[in-house]
Amino acid sequence: MYVAARGGEEAIQRAEQLYRTMLGDLTLETVHTIQDQMPYLLDRVMGEASLYAPELAALALAQTGGDLYEAVLLLRAYRSTQPRIAYATPASAENVLTVRRISAAFKDIPGGQILGPSLDYSHRLLRLDVLDGVATEDEAFETAEQPAPPTYPAVADWQRENSLLPRITAEQIEPVNIPDVTTDAVLFPAPRAHRLQSLARADTGGVLALGYASMRGYGLIHPTVNELRLGYAEINLTHPVTGASFSAGRVRVSQGEVVNSGGTDDKSGFKLGFTATMGWNEVKLIAGATLDLEMSSHDPHPAHTEEFVMYHTEPVEASGFCIHFKLPHYVTFASSLDSVRKVIATFYESDNQPKAEAPVAEAQS
Repeated sequence: MYVAARGGEEAIQRAEQLYRTMLGDLTLETVHTIQDQMPYLLDRVMGEASLYAPELAALALAQTGGDLYEAVLLLRAYRSTQPRIAYATPASAENVLTVRRISAAFKDIPGGQILGPSLDYSHRLLRLDVLDGVATEDEAFETAEQPAPPTYPAVADWQRENSLLPRITAEQIEPVNIPDVTTDAVLFPAPRAHRLQSLARADTGGVLALGYASMRGYGLIHPTVNELRLGYAEINLTHPVTGASFSAGRVRVSQGEVVNSGGTDDKSGFKLGFTATMGWNEVKLIAGATLDLEMSSHDPHPAHTEEFVMYHTEPVEASGFCIHFKLPHYVTFASSLDSVRKVIATFYESDNQPKAEAPVAEAQS
């Protein structure tokens, strides 16, 4: 407990009041505007908070003035108060309503490349005409005569059929029995579920920094994007009374796979890294899948080991520890100050004594 922070209740209240005044009124219209205009920002907050609730994420952003770490903390705090009433059945990539699906490894992938919503191929220019009040409306597109199919096969499945990736056997497990990083103590080496869950809710900037470091040569991996997929997943539940399966709605999800040559124990030639998260966050997917592959190496760089990555990309823990240094540390700093003064007095006191000024000769008239 930071006892030194007590006693200034009025000052604390006025500081919060000033913050709220500068932020402006918190209205339902503001929340809905953020929800409608900033979907990718909402996806990042929801993904790192492990709670898919667009309206609540917009409220958290509006309430914190856009401070991502505070918004994630608010949403996680709210999540911790909600009971878990059911477990959804696993959603496979082949059954996700896909709106974007690309691969940098192959040009002609099964089902074709689907660009979907993306600015990857656009000029990065500010729309200054908007500030001048003369912005033109975006061009409307005609409905395609042959719309793209809603689902697509996984590129990795085709690679496994051609012995480019090791074959896997899907383990049947009840959702309730899947290890949960939000409730279980994390031990290392971590279960596969803990690693993927940690990457799914990790800080985007932290994952990007470590993934980029690996890509630049501080690790062992130079990845190629095998498949990047954005879509909507059905939340299928089992009715507790009738036992019938039903859909509770759809959520935005994304998954990314990267491959790297080097072979595995079964001589398949390539290794696969994987990351999935709620919402659409392509940068996090590519960097996270790279780290997944890096952490699976026999001798990874120290900054890419499983323990290092999972601990230091946790947004609430990392930001909380950093921000706590703003709180009073008077006692500990005073102790350090006393020690420094004692060292100065013991070893350097003679050097710091003021020297007597030389007498100034009187000017002769």
